[in-house]
Amino acid sequence: MKFLVDHALSPLIAKGLREAGFEAIHVRDIGMHSASDQIIFEYAKEEDLTIVTADTDFGTLLALSRYSRPSVIIFRTSDKHPETQLALLLNQTSEISDALAEGSIVVFEDTRIRIRPLPIF
Repeated sequence: MKFLVDHALSPLIAKGLREAGFEAIHVRDIGMHSASDQIIFEYAKEEDLTIVTADTDFGTLLALSRYSRPSVIIFRTSDKHPETQLALLLNQTSEISDALAEGSIVVFEDTRIRIRPLPIF
């Protein structure tokens, strides 16, 4: 899996993913820290990257585009610490990897994980 961490989350998440053996970049790493969600979305689609974010606008972009890519992981948890978010993502990677490979929105909430296959109609 390859990840693009959005500016709504800490660069520490991309760093931790890389240290765990995944390909991961933060938008700051590629000069996209002030890019619009649409630009980030298109970049992730072209490069086959899963977007990791706390911004629900990416779900809206997927619904409007009716694309089956890129997959998106959205953090909707009350704990906003990057270490906690990273641990949650790393603990669930094996559980969500197939869904991400097929094209999905994965939403991490405090008490559950929601997975919605793409495209959204």
